[in-house]
Amino acid sequence: MGVITLDDDGKIHKIGQLNEETESTEFYNGILVPGFVNTHCHIELSHLKGAFETGTGMTGFIKQITELRERAERDNRVLSLEKEMKLLYDSGVSAMADISNCGESFSSKSLSPIYTRTFIEVFGTEPEQSTDIMLRASHLKEVAHELGIDAAPTPHSCYTMSTKLLRDSCNAALSEGWLSYHNQESWEEEEMIINGRGPLSKRYLERGLSTPPVKGVPALIYFLEILKSTGNLNNQKILLVHNTFTNQESVIRATEEIKSLFWAICPLSNLFIHNALPPIELLRRHNAAITIGTDSLSSNTTLSITEEIKAIHKFFPKIPLREILEWSSYNGARFLGIEDRFGSFEPGKSPGVVLIENIDWERERLGERSFSRRLV
Repeated sequence: MGVITLDDDGKIHKIGQLNEETESTEFYNGILVPGFVNTHCHIELSHLKGAFETGTGMTGFIKQITELRERAERDNRVLSLEKEMKLLYDSGVSAMADISNCGESFSSKSLSPIYTRTFIEVFGTEPEQSTDIMLRASHLKEVAHELGIDAAPTPHSCYTMSTKLLRDSCNAALSEGWLSYHNQESWEEEEMIINGRGPLSKRYLERGLSTPPVKGVPALIYFLEILKSTGNLNNQKILLVHNTFTNQESVIRATEEIKSLFWAICPLSNLFIHNALPPIELLRRHNAAITIGTDSLSSNTTLSITEEIKAIHKFFPKIPLREILEWSSYNGARFLGIEDRFGSFEPGKSPGVVLIENIDWERERLGERSFSRRLV
């Protein structure tokens, strides 16, 4: 029987087999795993739980965000995100890569036991707005830093940004060492970048907004061109999020050109918006470093890593649980550069200890009734 010995501060002292039971020995029926690393969340959107229609595609989702984002008063928005931060921690999340468009979540993050790196997301379709947008993002970064939060600007996605803003925000992110980017989340994005058509293009034109250049290639190839044009691409950690409609050409190019590349999947969000899933087997064939995120409660019904794992089991039943658990913790810690503290059970680390109960032992996977709870 395996045993983990911790000191009073939750730091791992040793790992081994149980040879002698003591008064402090505790037994559990389930799987003990290191604290989860949620690599994609929008905690500031927690007040939107249950407000969105499903299956609307990206165009419909953006329309709902525009209309409903500030449906609650600020105090209620903050209360909602504080509640969800606690639920995240109690369910086992020890670290998180979180997207922010404002500073409403900063105080809660600074007080939470969850380690958070905040990606201050920018977007804007008009080139002349880029300077002002980046100044606002820089101001938010300083506010976060004053509260002890690691934070820096990051681009949203190519379809919501002028080429100038995309390049400026990539430069800002790369100079800090981390970049998180919504990649090929929708077929509408691909249609817009490849052919200049589709629902997204139509909506932009109806609103009098500029559209990104028509490239005739997948959106990720366009993004890679921007990254290389900055002249600032070395060993920075880059996270491509969603990847729902990525393809082999995109995956091969990205893995060839980015040294420290990670691929975040958010299955429940992708099913919520598009009723589609990323090509996980394609990513595995190319040895992609996969991580798991929950996205937000505007496109999900829960911020639960265990529920995301269940979705992976359901649609990709051949992937071993051991591998998925590595995505849920260690790979995320590597992306955030905190693997010396989080992501795995090793002496000297303090990743947190999480119990997953109600395991389907026969098939070595989580069952419908499986849930996670923090022990340490």
